[in-house]
Amino acid sequence: MDIAKRVMMQPTERIDRALCRASALELAPLLLGATLARRTEDGVVRSRIVETEAYGGAEDKGCHAFGNRRTQRTEVMFHDGGTSYVYMIYGMYYCLNVVAAQQDEPQVVLIRAVEPLTLADEQWMRQHRSIKSRKPADLCNGPGKLCQALSIDKAFNGINLLVSEELWLEAGAWPGEERIVCAPRINIPYAEEYADKPWRYYIADSAHVSVKDKNAIPFTW
Repeated sequence: MDIAKRVMMQPTERIDRALCRASALELAPLLLGATLARRTEDGVVRSRIVETEAYGGAEDKGCHAFGNRRTQRTEVMFHDGGTSYVYMIYGMYYCLNVVAAQQDEPQVVLIRAVEPLTLADEQWMRQHRSIKSRKPADLCNGPGKLCQALSIDKAFNGINLLVSEELWLEAGAWPGEERIVCAPRINIPYAEEYADKPWRYYIADSAHVSVKDKNAIPFTW
């Protein structure tokens, strides 16, 4: 992966197809610091991605498409890199993923936590999440929380995040590998030997991360 190219992108420049065609394990740390932009009736709301998880496709027992499982639900995972994959968990909460890799390689990156860029962004998200806590970190420090805060639901499934005017990704500012740590993914005990893979990535000093792992390891390429 050409890290220099990723870092030199302008902050408001959209992430390109070439980056999203990287494997999920390459794309997940590279999306840290990127901006998730959501157009609303009140304007564009932006947030910084601070935590991600990689799901490595057919061989990954934690992945919905393990064994190349191709169903109505997982079909979007087989699309080209840069497509959105939105699904529901517990019958209540939506989760937003970015499809990675080439077409027919079902890899995705789960967006686990974001940070509002401005006070106005935070206020809009707070109105749509309706929580009592005044701590900004409680607003969107989890995949279900951020989808509630940004009003992302199944209608956003299958969107081209590279060209959409409703939901898209901008380069933001990559934090640098010295600020990134890795830890096991959350709540996937069914993944057997894949459950402990350190495929969750987050910005170590961010207050908006969902769960900080005391045994997290430094990120390296």
